[in-house]
Order: sequence, then structure tokens, then C-alpha cells
Amino acid sequence: MTTRDLDGWTVAFDLDGTLVETHEDLVGTLNRMLVKHGLPEAPMESASELIGGGARALLQHGFERAGASWNEAHAPALFEEFLADYVEHIADHSKPFPGVVETLERLAARGAILCVATNKRTDLSEILLEKLDLTRHFAAIVGPDKVSARKPSGAHLIEAVRMAGGDPARAVMVGDAAPDTGAARDAGMPCIVCTFGYSPIPHADLGGTVLIERFDEIEALVADFAAQPAALAASKA
Repeated sequence: MTTRDLDGWTVAFDLDGTLVETHEDLVGTLNRMLVKHGLPEAPMESASELIGGGARALLQHGFERAGASWNEAHAPALFEEFLADYVEHIADHSKPFPGVVETLERLAARGAILCVATNKRTDLSEILLEKLDLTRHFAAIVGPDKVSARKPSGAHLIEAVRMAGGDPARAVMVGDAAPDTGAARDAGMPCIVCTFGYSPIPHADLGGTVLIERFDEIEALVADFAAQPAALAASKA
């Protein structure tokens, strides 16, 4: 019988680069747009430099890297064009990282509340997670449009945890990039950093609490935080 030793604890997850490997579909949409506008494609390996700040940032950085000047007046139309294509191809190649489903199930069995706190728009996050049969694991899926301030503001995490029915004082963030570690610090939460995710900054330099190379390492770390209040307090200092 599984012990519910994580009752009262919440684990908040970033989406792109943390739960789901999405770069092929995101960069794929970007490249279709670049080609349509007579610009060179972005190499797939540039994903770590482009993904993390949301679709608008991906679009702007992609166009600028391709040598195009960015015109804010044209940005809304380009963004809508991007979204229309991305929704159509949102799960062509995207898939959960190895160990995601099993880890989420084990955390829930031990009593943890799970939520998503992402800079991806909520409706897009919901579509992607539903297509990948991941929605069922989360008490709340919270994009920047549902909160008072997006990551790296700690308000994003605090409000997401509360929407899930959790207590921000007993919560852990799991992410892969600077918006995640910044938000965790601002919210006073420890942050587990996934080194397999997307970050233009070396993961060791992000200022997270601990680095992991595999998703299945998360369960033991969350249990350690829950069992050692002193260690948790030190991580917030």
C-alpha cells in the first residue's frame, strides 16, 4: 500500500521542455511561417534559444534571427497566423519526456497535488495536454492569461498552486529555464531544474535548487523536501 506522505504538498510543472518535448512542432510552425515570408528556416537545434518565453517571444526571436526586422504593428496578425498553424500541428511530434506519466502517477498516489504553471497560453496548453492524454493528472493548468503576472513573477506560481487547491508554502516548482527558477525564487519555492529542457543559459547557472537529468528523479526529491522542513527553509533563503 502506498503511503500518502505527500498529502498537502503541491508540485507545479512547467510545460515545454519539462513535461513535454515540444520543440519539433514549435520550430516547425515557426519555419513554415519563415518560408512563407521568404525567410530562411531556423535550425531545429536552435530550440533551446527560442523556446521558453511563450509563442510571441518565439515568433519575434525567430524572425529576428532570420534577419527580418520586427514590426510591432504587424505582430498581432503574425501571431494569429502562428497560432492557427500551431494548433493544427500541436501534437504532430510532441511527446511526454520519458518517465513523465509514471512519475505523475506515483506523486499523485502519494497524495501530491499536481498543476501546470506555463508561459504557454492556457488554451494551447489544454489542447496539447489533452491530445497527449496528460490532462487527467492535473488539478489546474495555468497559463499567463489566468494569473496577475507571468513567470518569472512568483505570482504565477502562487496563484497556480492556489487554483489547484494547494498551499504555496508547501509547494515545489519543476522547470527547465530562467522564467521557472526566477518565479520559484520570487515565490519562495524550491525549484527542480530539468537539464534535458530548453534554456539558452546553462542549466547550472539558472540558480535552481537541484538539477536532474531524468524526470523520474523528481519523486524522491519532492519527498525529501516534504520530509525535511529545514532543507526546504534553507532553499528559500
